[in-house]
Amino acid sequence: MRRRSLLAALAALPAQAQQLAALNIFVPANPGGGWDGLGRAIEQVAVAGGLVGRCAFENLAGAGGTLGLARFIATRRGRPDSLLVAGATMVGAIVTNRSPVSLADVVPVARLTEEAGVIVVPRDSRFTSMQHLAEALRADPRAVPVAGAAGGSIDHVVLGLVLRALGRPAREASFVAFPGGGPAQAAILGSQVAASISGWGEFAEQIRGGRLRALATTGATRTDPAVPTLRECGLDVVLTNWRGLFAPAGIAPAARERLAALLAALHTLAAWQALLAERGWEDAWLADEPFQAFLQQDQAATATVLRDLGLA
Repeated sequence: MRRRSLLAALAALPAQAQQLAALNIFVPANPGGGWDGLGRAIEQVAVAGGLVGRCAFENLAGAGGTLGLARFIATRRGRPDSLLVAGATMVGAIVTNRSPVSLADVVPVARLTEEAGVIVVPRDSRFTSMQHLAEALRADPRAVPVAGAAGGSIDHVVLGLVLRALGRPAREASFVAFPGGGPAQAAILGSQVAASISGWGEFAEQIRGGRLRALATTGATRTDPAVPTLRECGLDVVLTNWRGLFAPAGIAPAARERLAALLAALHTLAAWQALLAERGWEDAWLADEPFQAFLQQDQAATATVLRDLGLA
């Protein structure tokens, strides 16, 4: 089935898009987080499916991905074999950090995934439910440190929205920012913080292994049948995290089309759809003008939310 799907996808593409000898994937975060996970997933499926000969990675964390964004812009201009992984977290970080560079300085190629977040606590935590954690946050938010990736990230926004739903100012949050999902996961596993917020895929293995307890997810529906949504816990908060790929500025139109064709072929593979289900990622495919229109809307909405929450 996978072989037939691959052949069908490639048959619909221009000849020059049928295989890329090497793909350089720039991840503006440390290994182990959601952006890195998406990049490694692309490598896994694209190489096995014959779409790419090999993948090379560069990771650079800091300031919600904006340090990596600046490096990508400065070093990859016009390169036809390079893609940057980015998403909702970077949109917020650009605003919060008043970054001198933005997603307007790179070329949108495709949005691939959308993922609900999850609020977790260590397995031996005194918080046995989201309602229990909410009570503590309502009483004294500053006494409940919550980890996440970068100040102003989607993790930070989720915590701010939860506090607002509890009748507390978002700026009272005790948010402990880490340069990526890997360090944040280490902090919660070591009980250095009371709770942590990240994408479901980043904590799924630890949840399944019983090392972390999932209290609630941030989507409109349940990601896991056993874990309630924030709305089901009485908190009117729904927010998901999108992730996509961007090419460097100055790339030739034909080269951009080749990268877009590569991602379109990847998206059709049965192996990619199976991986989405395994990771708990939603298929959120958008390309070309629809992706660009979505970006404009998301950037405007994020800036408004961050101002309302006192995070910008």
